[in-house]
Amino acid sequence: MLRKVLLLAMTAFLTSLGLGQEGSVTPTTTNPFAFPSISATAAIRAPRLGITFINSAEAPIQEQRYRQALELGAGWTRWPLYWQRVQPSPERWDWSAYDELVTQDMRHGLNINAVLLGKPAFASNGVVPNNLNAPVFSDGSDLLAADKTINPANLWAVFVYEAVQRYKPGGVLARQRRWVQGQGIRVWEVWNEPDFQDFFQGSIRDYARMLKVAYLAAKLADPQAQVMFGGLLYATDVNWLSQVLAIYDRDPWARTYNWYMDMVAVHSYVYPWRTGWLTHYVRETLRAYRLERPVWVNETGVSVWDEYPGPAWASAETGLRTERATAQQQAWFLIQSAAYAWEWGADVVMWHQLYDDCGNQPAGMTFSPNSQQFGDAFGLYRNERNSLCFNQHPLGGTPRPAALAYRLLAEVFGRQPFTRGPRAEVIRQDNYTLIQFERPTTQERISVIWNRAFEAIEARLKAEGSSAQLYSLAGNRRLRPDVDGFYNLRLPAAQADYVRRLEVGDISAIGGEPLILVEAISAGLGQPPATNLTTMTPAPSPTPFVLPPVDATARATVAPQDDKTPPVPFMNPLLEVSLPVFTVSWGAVDDGQVLRYLVWVRINEGEWQLWRETSQTQADYSGQPGQRYDFAVWALDAGGNWSENAMLRVMATTRVE
Repeated sequence: MLRKVLLLAMTAFLTSLGLGQEGSVTPTTTNPFAFPSISATAAIRAPRLGITFINSAEAPIQEQRYRQALELGAGWTRWPLYWQRVQPSPERWDWSAYDELVTQDMRHGLNINAVLLGKPAFASNGVVPNNLNAPVFSDGSDLLAADKTINPANLWAVFVYEAVQRYKPGGVLARQRRWVQGQGIRVWEVWNEPDFQDFFQGSIRDYARMLKVAYLAAKLADPQAQVMFGGLLYATDVNWLSQVLAIYDRDPWARTYNWYMDMVAVHSYVYPWRTGWLTHYVRETLRAYRLERPVWVNETGVSVWDEYPGPAWASAETGLRTERATAQQQAWFLIQSAAYAWEWGADVVMWHQLYDDCGNQPAGMTFSPNSQQFGDAFGLYRNERNSLCFNQHPLGGTPRPAALAYRLLAEVFGRQPFTRGPRAEVIRQDNYTLIQFERPTTQERISVIWNRAFEAIEARLKAEGSSAQLYSLAGNRRLRPDVDGFYNLRLPAAQADYVRRLEVGDISAIGGEPLILVEAISAGLGQPPATNLTTMTPAPSPTPFVLPPVDATARATVAPQDDKTPPVPFMNPLLEVSLPVFTVSWGAVDDGQVLRYLVWVRINEGEWQLWRETSQTQADYSGQPGQRYDFAVWALDAGGNWSENAMLRVMATTRVE
């Protein structure tokens, strides 16, 4: 039965990628388990879509994986470059595995997001590389200039410099392989999920130093290198980005050197809405410091529970389905997560990952489908029968429905540039979500819409042109408005899911299958539609944007009597416009423990007033409509050190309407 359903779904989708007669589909392939063969020159290579681990240096490079990624439409790949692998000893460098990986990525026309991480044994006796605080440059300074050389004592700086020098366009490998101009790596990410202790055990100060050193070393090697703040998971209540920026705010050279970052990445799993929220949260954090940076979602996904290697055998009562989805929901999640990310300002979205591979389980783990074991099933493709892990799927090597969803995204969003819609907002009324984009080059509006209720609903969307193309995972058809000028859409029902901590008003996290409507706009772009969906009830009152509390004592490393460093206070950003009662949150970065805070408020740019003295890190503020509120905070640590911001400046601001 599973094979029959997959055959029908795959055939319907593949044939839908070319436009035929109205409401009809025409077969384009005879193999239901393979996408149409695409030449290297014909591949879409969507500039705002990527897939992690298309290939990596940790496993043999497979041509099939490149072919599959290109057939899906990926334009980016992401993989880790482990320091300990390229420099196993102080005197020995071995780039061979990465040389081959970068060469093959370039040969297949993929852009690379490389992640710099790891530590060889000789370079570390703790949680961060030895001599991380040594000057970056040989002249004893951290001041960048074209004629500088790297300080050999700063081992992390040496590694970053050597990696960028080797793989940049025009670098060592490019010259050896005689690549054309522009071929090489430009995006360098500094560590993976530094705010997640499984990946990084250092402090926020440690990471701030690692990022600064990496930025300066990378820019010396390649002034055009783009240095990325490592993908943030936000698995805890600590806003690492805000706290690192608070440290740089006191650095006299941070503004000269672009705050030591060119871009920021986030990771979002399981809950599509959270992808947009995190993108927005990062952008608001940057704006609190008057910064604008590209934001990437370079990991997003959800693991499957209802087929191998997921816990398909487990009942709902076991809890093993929590934070997982069905294979069908995984496909819906992919489209929804990308739509949320792009709407809230993400530049690039990357799916994690091409195959299940080994997930978060040990290398070599496998078992039969009937055994009561389980692993991660994030892949667009199921593992092959000869894979290292989870190699016993009866349909090994075949695409999941999420592969269809990815290809659909690439077809709609990967061929022409697109922008956020004229509303620049997500419409989330009580039963549906609507997100709109525009394609200026083709004068088209793209509407992505899905149902969040457990019953199918009918929706009527006001037409802006004479017809539209309606896409779904089952196919596509030409749609014309009714006599009243509306498109009539049936939104499939959501299915029960097992996601915790839903947003207010949500009864499902993932919702039902998304529909994508592409319509030529006869009156031109840039103006919002005259009306919205007509069959829906009015939108509820907006949900307050509540920032997570901050654990100001996280990872204290110094006893009070030894703490001589003042704390660095920060405030989490506020929305530009808030409800009358809104949450203000703050904290401080310190080597020891922060004892208390003095929180200040200024109304309509008047005089600063002390709002509260407290050991807490958040509180609700009651404002008045039409007023603007600025906030600042001082901090005192257990060593008796006050923060050095006696001259109050605005650290967070909002207005109430």
